[in-house]
Formats: sequence, structure tokens, C-alpha cells
Amino acid sequence: MLLPDEPHPESVHPVSHEVQIEKQIKSIRGRLMQEAASAIGMVESAVDALMRLDVQAARAVMGRDDEVDREEVRIEEECFRLLTLFNPVARDFREVATMLKVNGDLERVADHATSVAKQTVKLAKLGVPQWPTSLQELTHRVPMMCHALLAALQRDDAVAARAVMNNDEAIDKLVKRLFEEAIESMGDDRNSTAVGMLMYRCGRELERIGDLMKNIAEDLIYLVTGSIVRHEAKQAKAPTPE
Repeated sequence: MLLPDEPHPESVHPVSHEVQIEKQIKSIRGRLMQEAASAIGMVESAVDALMRLDVQAARAVMGRDDEVDREEVRIEEECFRLLTLFNPVARDFREVATMLKVNGDLERVADHATSVAKQTVKLAKLGVPQWPTSLQELTHRVPMMCHALLAALQRDDAVAARAVMNNDEAIDKLVKRLFEEAIESMGDDRNSTAVGMLMYRCGRELERIGDLMKNIAEDLIYLVTGSIVRHEAKQAKAPTPE
């Protein structure tokens, strides 16, 4: 029995609803950052294996995809659990919704890195006489874009996220140039045609990774500022009423 002046045990160290939500979000966010590092690591390893036509390294990238898939499911389950049990609102809800979207995009980044690795195995069998300069530049630019985004995520940096978005146009131009270079590299034989098509496929996979980095950057901007970037672009293009 408690004495009149003795505080109730639950009032000594109360754990508020807000504190519980904050703790859960921090835990999920930490896992999401690890997933991001894993997916981006796969991208780096995939482009390195591609440039060296290293089949063993490419197969190692392919072997890492299942773990990212499993982690994506686990993070999604934790987010839904948080939404169900704690019913977050305002900024907390926005953060959980953003983590769900980013989680799915990171899983797709890993898928595209895996696809680059698969094309590497095929190219290694055919041989590549010379890499197109556009593809070489893509293998540098895309991983750099990934790392810039990861740093922006870690700091909740909306300005850095906008800088990441600005890289997307350059990557799109490189892929268009790659198409032309791949066509030029094709001869009359089936081997050179297959090589050209596979190199272009690698470029397209890297372009999709760039697109996903842009998507995540937009989500980060929304989280930090509440601004929906795609709506900004539409408003900028809209004609000014006379």
C-alpha cells in the first residue's frame, strides 16, 4: 500500500505516447538507413563488376538481393504495426508514410543493381571490345548520385535532396547518347548486336536507379518541408492568367 505522499510507480518514469512513437520511428529509420546502404553498395559493386566483366563479383551482387527483399518486408511490417498501434499524426504520420515509400524504392534499386549484374554475366561470355564513353560516365555518375542521396537522408537535408534531383536530367541525356553509341557499335554479326543491346540494357537499368534516387529525394523534401515537388513543377509550367 502506498503512503499518502509516495508517488505512484507509473508516475515516476511515465512513457508518453509521443515518446513511444519517437522511439519506434527512430528504430525503423535506423533499419531503413542500413537498407539504403546495402542497396547502394549493391549498385557500386554491380557497376564495378560490369566494368571489369567480373562474373564472380556479379554473382555476389545477385546473391545479396534476397536479403534486401526480406528487409524491405520487415520494415514494411514495422511501419504498418506502428500505424496500427500508435496512430501517429502530423509530422510523425508523414515520416512513417515517407519511410514506407522510400523502403519500396530501395528494394527496387537493389533489383536494378541485380539486373546490371545479370547483364554482366552475359556480356562476359560475349566479350566487349570497347565500352561506350556514355556508359562509363553513367557508372560514375549514378553511384555518386546514390551516395549524395544517402547523405541527404542521414541529415534530413532538403537542399541536398534538390541537388540530387538536378542530376537526373544529365543521366537521361547520357542514356540517350548510349543508345546512339550502342547502335554504332553493332556490326552485321549477332555477337556485336547482342553486346550493343546488353550495354544499352545496363544503361537503362542505371537510368531507373537514377529515377528512384530522384523519387526518394522528392519524398525527403516533402518530409522536411511539406512541399510536393511534382506539384511545384506543374505550377511552374502553368500559364500565367492574363
